[in-house]
Amino acid sequence: MDIIYTLWLRSMKRFVRSKSRIIGSISMPLFFLLFLGFGLNSVVSIPGLSGNYIQFLIPGMVAMSVLFTSVFAGTQIISDKQFGFLKETLIAPVSRLEIMLGQTAGGATTAVVQGVMILVLSLFLGLAVRSAPGFLIAIGFMILIGIGFTAFGIAIASSMEDLSGFQLIMNFVIFPIFGLSGALFPISSLPGWLAPITMLDPLTYGVEGIRYGLTGISQISPGISFAVIGGFTVAMTVAGAFLFRKTTV
Repeated sequence: MDIIYTLWLRSMKRFVRSKSRIIGSISMPLFFLLFLGFGLNSVVSIPGLSGNYIQFLIPGMVAMSVLFTSVFAGTQIISDKQFGFLKETLIAPVSRLEIMLGQTAGGATTAVVQGVMILVLSLFLGLAVRSAPGFLIAIGFMILIGIGFTAFGIAIASSMEDLSGFQLIMNFVIFPIFGLSGALFPISSLPGWLAPITMLDPLTYGVEGIRYGLTGISQISPGISFAVIGGFTVAMTVAGAFLFRKTTV
């Protein structure tokens, strides 16, 4: 457990010291909230939310912040390869599973912290949390998204050496995942041929879980959302651990 805590602490210290990283990661969700949210708030009608598009959009932006931060935690693996830190860690008398779990814990924690920052800022933009238990439910789904997609990023990064290539691949994969998740529009408004594709997106269930916690409104049962995003998190953690075991430096 010591190595897991040490790597987690290293990630947290790097996060706290990088002010530009913090500001940059919350800028895009805030941009969507301010311009897209207020711009469409009076013209978009959301069933159950009295036409309040901002209330609908906020859970999606929280999930967006957690998603992008967690996935790009994989860049730390490639950076550690390039600077020799990963090699020193791998030759230490600790298991690769512990190293991978430490990296995952650090990346997921920073992602959830940034998601909470968006959540707090959203309180000043019109978010009305329905209850304290609902807030905790939203945090729980944020944690699952953070762990699952951090492990996903580490799984991809474990077999790559080039940082630019990793970023290009992640952008190619992550934007469709976000776009199809229902973060920006109700799933029920999608055409029939696109709805099944959306239901294959694991982030859809994370977004709906957060939305249920914050607003009490969800188009997917919270139990189903928890089961799917929880299963995705477990699967990605196992896949990440397997691929990280095979990484070379």
